[in-house]
Amino acid sequence: MNYTVAINVMPLKDLLDPQGKAVLGGLHNLGLKSVDDVRIGKRITLQIDAPSEQDAKKIAEEAAIKLLANQVMEHFEISIIS
Repeated sequence: MNYTVAINVMPLKDLLDPQGKAVLGGLHNLGLKSVDDVRIGKRITLQIDAPSEQDAKKIAEEAAIKLLANQVMEHFEISIIS
């Protein structure tokens, strides 16, 4: 079975996100002062051929741990899209 899996990678909450701070400053300069915080991350989608949804998630988790996310600075969440 073929699964589309999304991996959302975000910086850890305790770490500074310079890109997010720059975007926050830009939003404030545009008059959007009600925005309190911005965190910039990445979304990666994988097409995975696996016998089950659980196996597809395991494959995606292995990919995230080994390559897609730096666990010292980032955390990730995996979800099946279809």
